[in-house]
Amino acid sequence: MSSEETVAIIVAAGRGQRAGGGVPKQYRKVAGKAVLAHAVDALAQHPAIERLIIVVGAGEIDTARNIVGHNDNLSVTYVVGGASRRESVWAGLQAATGADFVLIHDAARPFLPSEVIDRLLAAFKDGDAAVPVLPVVDTLVRGGAALGEVVDRENLYRVQTPQAFRLSALHAAHEHWHGIAEPTDDAQMVRARGQDVMLIEGDTMLEKLTTPADFTQAERRLSNAYGTRCGMGYDVHRLVPGEELWLCGVHVPHDKGLAGHSDADVALHALVDAMLGALADGDIGSHFPPSDPQWRGVASSRFVEYARDLVVARGGTIGHVDVTIICESPKIGPHREQMRSRIAEMLAIDIRRVSVKATTTERLGFAGRGEGIAAQAIATLSLPEVF
Repeated sequence: MSSEETVAIIVAAGRGQRAGGGVPKQYRKVAGKAVLAHAVDALAQHPAIERLIIVVGAGEIDTARNIVGHNDNLSVTYVVGGASRRESVWAGLQAATGADFVLIHDAARPFLPSEVIDRLLAAFKDGDAAVPVLPVVDTLVRGGAALGEVVDRENLYRVQTPQAFRLSALHAAHEHWHGIAEPTDDAQMVRARGQDVMLIEGDTMLEKLTTPADFTQAERRLSNAYGTRCGMGYDVHRLVPGEELWLCGVHVPHDKGLAGHSDADVALHALVDAMLGALADGDIGSHFPPSDPQWRGVASSRFVEYARDLVVARGGTIGHVDVTIICESPKIGPHREQMRSRIAEMLAIDIRRVSVKATTTERLGFAGRGEGIAAQAIATLSLPEVF
């Protein structure tokens, strides 16, 4: 299957009103990260997934894009869904043209183990469709107001997502669907055309988030699996004539600029060191050696985005960053909000999670004499206890 493309479609166009919270459940947060972002990260980290299509409600593309953020390793496309789940999947299939295999996944099942994806893709050796299932283990009964007869639970299963299909098979099932009732999943539509759908082992982590109690339980489960890490960064650069001054990714008018191998953005360098410190993964110099000519003059935003992607790759989230710029001049206040906005953009987080401050040294030391600018930063991350 190495030469065949696999695309994942996340269905996130529903309203999820039973979940409460005032917003569609795919945008509610669990362990500090939106449900949709959890689902995206689980699929994006699997090496077999080459493209991701996210189907959202009308007017929600910008909301979803801001929540998901940027991913250098995966092509992400956003499309608007329809009035039903079937119509939303069909919209996603139109964007999957050229793929060989497709995984259809519900955003409301955000905690997707990679082993489930492995089992689904392996099933293509024997067929064109497969779904993850779990056996029914509870006693089943019929009843209304009173207990009725017991239902034999042998060969009964609970069906989960993602569901995996050869794209041509699923496309044909949608294109020729004439069922009276709306199907609750895609496997029903493929089976209705007489094709076999293989059953593979599912996972309890794939339980669907539907009610407020589901969110409470998920929060409790993840809170035990994640820990808070803090990192601190500090950097200094000399002020010299003839250079532009860049601070927090913003060009600041000044009669001098900072000298350094990249654009010498001392604030962003401190921030990168803080994030790497929280990851216990060295410092900026070990990842971007000053001796390497490819980094000469490069925008420091590249370093920040690299550190951000390291956090995401290790299953973490950025909770808060705090940057302090130490200088006599220029004045930072007039640029503070632009700096916060720029950092939030680089890290793909809400601006309310970004703090930028400034202080002087009361004209003491190199900063007080206007010889250079220093910066310190703290980054707070939420990371799996073992990553």
